[in-house]
Amino acid sequence: MANRAEPSSRKLGGIVLILALILVWAGLVVSLAPIVGGWPVLAQAPFYLFMGLAWIAPLRPLIRWMETGRWKAQ
Repeated sequence: MANRAEPSSRKLGGIVLILALILVWAGLVVSLAPIVGGWPVLAQAPFYLFMGLAWIAPLRPLIRWMETGRWKAQ
């Protein structure tokens, strides 16, 4: 497939989905803040570290779809 000068509509849709994922994930973490805020600092740190990295997991299939049009690797 030749390189295209313009990005496909899949890429635009993927970017929108990535931004939506970030907003939803941030909203989830913020909604848990009153509960987590009462925990000891040494318990909060691993929670926020995990939550700060966990949103990346769904990106692999999404980026694959943006590039190839397929959700799963072949």
